[in-house]
Amino acid sequence: MNPIESLRAEVVGIDVQVPLLSGGTRTYVNLDNASSTPTFRPIVEKVDEFLRYYSNVARGTGFKSQIASWAYEESRNIISRFVGADPRNDTVIITRNTTESLNRLAALFPFKPGDVILTTRMEHSSNNLPWRRRAPIVQAGLNPDGSLDLDDFAAKLKELRGRVALVTVTGASNVTGWVNPIHHLARLAHEAGARIAVDAAQIAPHRPIDMRKRGDPERLDFVAFSGHKTYAPYGAGILAGDKSMLCPSEPALVGGGVADLVTPHSVVWRDLPSREEAGTPAVVGAVAIAAAINLLGTVGWEAIMQHEADLTRYALTRLSRIPGIRVHGKTRTDDLQDRLGTICFSMDGKPAQLVAAVLAYEAGVGARCGQFCAHPYIFALLGISDVEAERLYEGASCGSLADMPGVVRASFGLYNDESDVDAFCDSLEAVARGDHAEYDADPRTGERRPKGRPRLNPADYFNLSPRLPE
Repeated sequence: MNPIESLRAEVVGIDVQVPLLSGGTRTYVNLDNASSTPTFRPIVEKVDEFLRYYSNVARGTGFKSQIASWAYEESRNIISRFVGADPRNDTVIITRNTTESLNRLAALFPFKPGDVILTTRMEHSSNNLPWRRRAPIVQAGLNPDGSLDLDDFAAKLKELRGRVALVTVTGASNVTGWVNPIHHLARLAHEAGARIAVDAAQIAPHRPIDMRKRGDPERLDFVAFSGHKTYAPYGAGILAGDKSMLCPSEPALVGGGVADLVTPHSVVWRDLPSREEAGTPAVVGAVAIAAAINLLGTVGWEAIMQHEADLTRYALTRLSRIPGIRVHGKTRTDDLQDRLGTICFSMDGKPAQLVAAVLAYEAGVGARCGQFCAHPYIFALLGISDVEAERLYEGASCGSLADMPGVVRASFGLYNDESDVDAFCDSLEAVARGDHAEYDADPRTGERRPKGRPRLNPADYFNLSPRLPE
């Protein structure tokens, strides 16, 4: 059997039954992988195996602490190889997620007065907001299809030459799935005298990453990604990069584990990566990421990319036949190497919140609607002017989100198959026909709920009380 086909049965929760408005249940269809991926039983089994030896790491002489410390550092080595880090010049810092990694990098990067940052308008807030605190940012523009305008990017780099200290870009958009040519952008950044950081949260589970060695003109200086988007939702992320630039006079966070000696008046800080991992680290999360990386390696990148391209082609073809659907981003299906299986779209005359609600309540399909923490990108895709954006800002400042524009997003993992696409598109065809229940809109948020139906009670399906021994 194809390893990807066999993996579908290994998804934790693949058999969860969800209630439908029409009565009865159906097996949940998860098309929300760009937000967070499920995990696989082999990863859970490896984590459970490690938990038998779990202990705090570093400086422990007990048997379990020695095993746990080794597993933690070996996980770091596996992650380092996964991103192609240079073992002599780079470090891998274990964090909670991509957001923390990018905030940590923003805090540590040695900006000087007058420095500027070049980024793009397609960035997630995690690769936008942290930088605003450190230096002025300039955004490269977009093409009409939502892809990065490479000419504008190059022109802005030329204009900012001598002042641009850092270029920071997403490896792939969490909205449209566009894959950026990160190594080409790295070459341009270095020619302008800048470093480059890559938000790899979206690309890590879909494409191989290679930072390359120091001196390579297309080297990626910094890379960040999350375990929870890479089939390892156990609370860890990573920041990999040039250790010489991640070691200022003091760590970004301080506390236990970051110092070799603390006297009443002075501190001897530890070396990287320990000096940037204050407190007890996410040991289990790091082990889970390493297990996920090994699983992806066993499946093979060619198989993963081919499967996702085939599924994306099938989905785009079906969507093209549904009246009123407008896909934002690349719609051509002949060459899909520069896009992931992340598809966002609008439907004529149907608010995104309504479409997502029908998918969820009437078809058991988990998609997502909104702005996906990429508000400026959504505004650009939908043609919303800066003036209109400021009007929306005024409303949001007063707590009114009902008029916020948005789109619907479906995103595939390596375990999804054509039956998932069929369930998704069959439901959209019903929405296009107007064949769906009536929904009330929350006056503050715009969220849709079935008219006259009680809210879902999560406690009917899950509670936090552990089983006690009898």
